[in-house]
Amino acid sequence: MENQKPESQRIDIWLWHARFFKTRSLSTKTCRAGKVRINGQKFTKAKTSVVIGDVLTFPQANVIRIAKVLGFNIRRGPAPEAQLLYLDMTPPREETIKIEKSKVARRDKGAGRPTKSERRATDKLKNIFPD
Repeated sequence: MENQKPESQRIDIWLWHARFFKTRSLSTKTCRAGKVRINGQKFTKAKTSVVIGDVLTFPQANVIRIAKVLGFNIRRGPAPEAQLLYLDMTPPREETIKIEKSKVARRDKGAGRPTKSERRATDKLKNIFPD
């Protein structure tokens, strides 16, 4: 038996070999749920074949991943080897907008809750409730 790389491969196996999913069963569940698109078309069968040049769109964690198939492997190899199987076309994440911190004054750890007079002094200092 020769160790030639295949010309096409099942989509669930390819996603697992490319290390997008930790287990093959998780990859299969994602495919069966209809969450994977091949060239923009939705497929619900994990046995659907992918060929070189196909563009896959699928969710991974909180990100929609877009990957172009560049090759296949006969085994699930190490991460650097798996990264050669695809071209990551996922757009970069936008910078999250920094949410303004609450207007509560910082206190030293272990200082306990502020007394009423300390809270009023803090509010006056921050000019929250002008006199």
